[in-house]
Amino acid sequence: MFKELRQKFYTMFSNDIGIDLGTANTLVYLRGRGIVVNEPSVVAVNQKTGTVVAVGTQAKDMLGRTPQHIIAVKPLVDGVISDFEVTEEMVTYLLNKAQRENKKFLGPRVVIGIPSGITNVETRAVRDAAKNAGAREVYIVEEPMAAAIGIRLPVLEPIGSMIMDIGGGTTDIAVISLSGVVVSKNLKIAGDKLNSDIISYIRSEFKILIGEKTAEHIKMSIGQVLASDTPQESNIKGRDLVTGLPREVVITDADIREATQQSIDTLLEAAKEVLETTPPEIIADVMQRGIYVTGGGALIKGLSQLLAEYLKIPVHIAEDPLTAVARGTGVILENLVKYSEVLILNEDDLPPTR
Repeated sequence: MFKELRQKFYTMFSNDIGIDLGTANTLVYLRGRGIVVNEPSVVAVNQKTGTVVAVGTQAKDMLGRTPQHIIAVKPLVDGVISDFEVTEEMVTYLLNKAQRENKKFLGPRVVIGIPSGITNVETRAVRDAAKNAGAREVYIVEEPMAAAIGIRLPVLEPIGSMIMDIGGGTTDIAVISLSGVVVSKNLKIAGDKLNSDIISYIRSEFKILIGEKTAEHIKMSIGQVLASDTPQESNIKGRDLVTGLPREVVITDADIREATQQSIDTLLEAAKEVLETTPPEIIADVMQRGIYVTGGGALIKGLSQLLAEYLKIPVHIAEDPLTAVARGTGVILENLVKYSEVLILNEDDLPPTR
């Protein structure tokens, strides 16, 4: 009876919020509403006054276009906090935006997804940033686990599931069974690394300097990891490194493939290594059920086919892969007690009671 009254009280006076704290994008899930915020993880700061000028989409539009006293920064590098104060400002902005129409008396209860394999210090930094931003309770879950829950894999059952979450800063590859991660590998090779590969390749081959936004645009528009019968090309503009003047060149999908080949090969090898260290009984489940790919990297053309050919196992692209982690935090919020074993609890934390 007491627990029911307590739950009704918190439901009336507090929001439940899930956050996918990503290197490239941060998504916020509000219980009862779904995903209410999807913004780039970028903050613009005025160095003269130390104040935040813009957060999210507005700040991303400023990348490479700001005067000297304003810098647009990504406070998360490789999935972990590199600038605590700026991250705190960003989380505060996102929490306020998510609750703008329905702000409640008590601070929200928050579940945050983080990359697997980060240190206790880094985990505490995420927890402290959310607490300082106004969260009443903070629970941490590893992103591959949250993604698996978000796409409704049977993570609580004695069934092996393999998931590959390719984000902006990190790629998480994990085999999950009975509420825990059996084998996992975390790589610093993901969307941002592919962008830098493209920038380096174009600088080396064409002697042209392009920005990160241009690299991301051509990766998404013509990038594909397998050769196709219909080659694609795109015109890009940049600064000629020889003359210092603007120049335009034509880039093909073969150029993008060559630029990113080493990073893609590393991803394939990492997935193979995870399979090699997976217990035989779980390997049988994975062979039968296949590998599930989530995150923005799942949208790279031809990646699922290349993985399937290399690993000899079926590969499935999750439905709406970009929001899988955020949806997973939402499912956890719906029943914290049921999913308490998947959470990373701090020494000071009490297990969820509702």
